[in-house]
Amino acid sequence: MLLKSCLFELIGTFILILLGDGVVAGCCLNKTKAQGSGWVVITMAWGFAVMCGVFIAGPISGAHLNPAVSLGLAIAGQFKWAWVLPYAAAQMIGAFCGAVMVYLIYKDHFDATPDPSVKLGVFCTAPAIRNKWTNLLSEIVGTWLLVLCILAFSTKGNTPAVGMGDLGAIPVTMLIMSIGMSLGATTGYAINPARDLAPRLAHFVLPIKEKGGSDWQYSWIPVVGPLVGASLAALCGILMF
Repeated sequence: MLLKSCLFELIGTFILILLGDGVVAGCCLNKTKAQGSGWVVITMAWGFAVMCGVFIAGPISGAHLNPAVSLGLAIAGQFKWAWVLPYAAAQMIGAFCGAVMVYLIYKDHFDATPDPSVKLGVFCTAPAIRNKWTNLLSEIVGTWLLVLCILAFSTKGNTPAVGMGDLGAIPVTMLIMSIGMSLGATTGYAINPARDLAPRLAHFVLPIKEKGGSDWQYSWIPVVGPLVGASLAALCGILMF
């Protein structure tokens, strides 16, 4: 059961990053048909990317697709602690593979893009204004909201046939879009350690033409922030629900 669940977490996270990093590549890299489409397209597509991953993995693994979600649910007593690290490993592998696939699909456009920061931005997040404390706060609050709402979706009032919880992936899709549009413009809203760290590792190892550095100085913020935010959300959920 654990192995099968981890496999579906891997596949679901692969789909999440394939579509999520894919829309960033399409909007930002040179000579694509979607170049310059903008932030609204990116935030909407990330929401749909989560939806697709949830539809694939949800019936088998619960579709966490995010180590912070796995941690938060474990703290809230809704997930087995022994499964947190295996899930996180599967999510990291899936995210890494998804990022590699985006590179292979968009390789010609990576080659046609001279700006290293644009290339890096396809793989991982970066702050609009670099201030580690406000950047960290942004990731904490965004993930706190994500996990708190996920916990709320499963409460009694939201699970009847007329409740949003019965619609499965749809509330999470809307939630991801809302977080991105409202709070994501400061850091690019990783709100998921696997979404940022694994593709950043892919950027580091892939033979991308004139890629520049992988910005490891910033890389801890999209990991620590979501883990802290998820933990706080779980504690709030215990008190609230």
